Amino acid sequence: MISKALVAASTKPIILSILLNGENYGYKIIQRVKKISGGILEWSDGMLYPVLHRLQKDEFISSQWKISEEGRYRKYYRLTDLGKKELEAEKKQWMSVHEALAKLWKPSPAFD
Repeated sequence: MISKALVAASTKPIILSILLNGENYGYKIIQRVKKISGGILEWSDGMLYPVLHRLQKDEFISSQWKISEEGRYRKYYRLTDLGKKELEAEKKQWMSVHEALAKLWKPSPAFD
């Protein structure tokens, strides 16, 4: 199980990365996260929507109500130009953390 703190820290870059591939709506974002994580990350509506609202307030994403293929109104989110820049900054930060941990967790050479 992944800690709540790590899940919370990863929501922003995950959402921005998903939206880089095109606009999407809440339920589909939740399903995409579950699929790409192999079921390890299971987000709820109550966790996702406050993050989407914050990202929209920060102007990293925008939203628009549209009629879906099934004829239902859905709020679709898309990445803004500012959001693309923020995603690049997030990638750099996460890659730096990843590289540091990979070095720390690398097996140490055996001593003779």
